[in-house]
Amino acid sequence: MAENTDDRLRLLIERVERLEEEKKGVSDDIRDVYNEAKAVGYDVKIMRQIVRLRKMKPDDRRELDLLLETYRSALGLD
Repeated sequence: MAENTDDRLRLLIERVERLEEEKKGVSDDIRDVYNEAKAVGYDVKIMRQIVRLRKMKPDDRRELDLLLETYRSALGLD
């Protein structure tokens, strides 16, 4: 039974290792896209913020916008 458990553990570890390698590859690809965008004049910081906003649910995004506006007003940043 221990050998079967050891095999299962080894297979799980190997899967995680493969996925980590794939994740690194995807991260490298994303970095390349941002570098390409920067090379043609886009503001990468703003692009990252837009990507983050697009991931949000519309209600969460509206709430964030409302809170930001409230804080800006309170601090006189209008």
